[in-house]
Amino acid sequence: MPPRSLHVAVIGAGAAGLVAASELRREGHSPVVFERAAGVGGTWLYDPAASADLLGAGAVHSSVYASLRTNLSRECFGFSDFPFIADEGVGDGDRRRFPGHQEVLRYLQEFARRFDLYGMVRLRTEVASVRRETSASWRVTSHSTSELAGGGGPVQEVFDAVVVCNGHFVTPRVANIAGIGSWPGKQMHSHSYRVPEAFHGQVVVVVGYATSGFDISRDVAGVAREVHVAAATCVEMQRTARPNLWLHPMIERAEADGSVVFQDGNRVKADAIIHCTGYKYSYPFLDEEVVGISVDDNRVGPLYKHVFPPHLAPHISFIGLPFRFEYEDWVAEQCGKEMMEGWRKAMYLAARKNMVDRPENWRDEWEDAHLLSEAYQDLTKYF
Repeated sequence: MPPRSLHVAVIGAGAAGLVAASELRREGHSPVVFERAAGVGGTWLYDPAASADLLGAGAVHSSVYASLRTNLSRECFGFSDFPFIADEGVGDGDRRRFPGHQEVLRYLQEFARRFDLYGMVRLRTEVASVRRETSASWRVTSHSTSELAGGGGPVQEVFDAVVVCNGHFVTPRVANIAGIGSWPGKQMHSHSYRVPEAFHGQVVVVVGYATSGFDISRDVAGVAREVHVAAATCVEMQRTARPNLWLHPMIERAEADGSVVFQDGNRVKADAIIHCTGYKYSYPFLDEEVVGISVDDNRVGPLYKHVFPPHLAPHISFIGLPFRFEYEDWVAEQCGKEMMEGWRKAMYLAARKNMVDRPENWRDEWEDAHLLSEAYQDLTKYF
């Protein structure tokens, strides 16, 4: 048991929040998890109703589209002591190595059940503000999202510590395109994209070619007349294996006649632009002046090792900000845990290479069987 059991507010019941709550309780603390949605899972809790503001977040948290599959294999994706294995006993389960979002949600729900986390999660409860009460306590104000339309006042509680796990894929970042104000077509951010049918027979420009741009461009190409992707890594127009899908350099400008002009001088008359341009880190419940934390181009600081504000540690922390092996190994070492397995790192890198080598079927054809056997040898102790 720790010297003193702390009453801890965990903001968000996605993957990070669930793990944080489980580990806090393991160490003898008393966590309460605030989740504004109707279930656990965070961004993996698919919402077919996209935001009414096609370029903003609106009231919709999830950014998952209907066809989304993981860009990490099951073996990489799973928690170290709770492997993400295909459950042969689930009749409608998705047994693919890179499964769809429904399977990820099932996995997180099962994690919450296995480690008895549901009792500490307050669903449909949104944190409105977090303020310092004393040098070692925090006043958390929350309200019920199910009562917003019909009343129900805010609830204030005092906690010893706060763990911020509110996710990174909510507040859209939109490309700054010269002339877009007079361009007559439809725009949306990938946050609001769900299914491709609305683009049937259209000419669509996708801005960005990371995971969501890669997936959505192919999803839309199945129904659109043409799809043109503006990719930062592209220096001239390129054809792809799909006859109606082209890669271009980034957009130079948009014009009032509906044209989109790329940096290499090529132009298309487009009906729609989909911004697959990522997200902004956002903490609307934190008062920057009081907490002393600011966000500048997704750099959150000042934070020691991307976790603790130095002047407030350890009473408030941020979970899951960077995506680097070195950082994750450092965190594991500080927590007295084993560093990330070599096979897990190699498997991730192999998948990234496979995505380039086999862009149309990289999730279903792979050449890392030696890593698979190594992974399952390592994970059998948790089965």
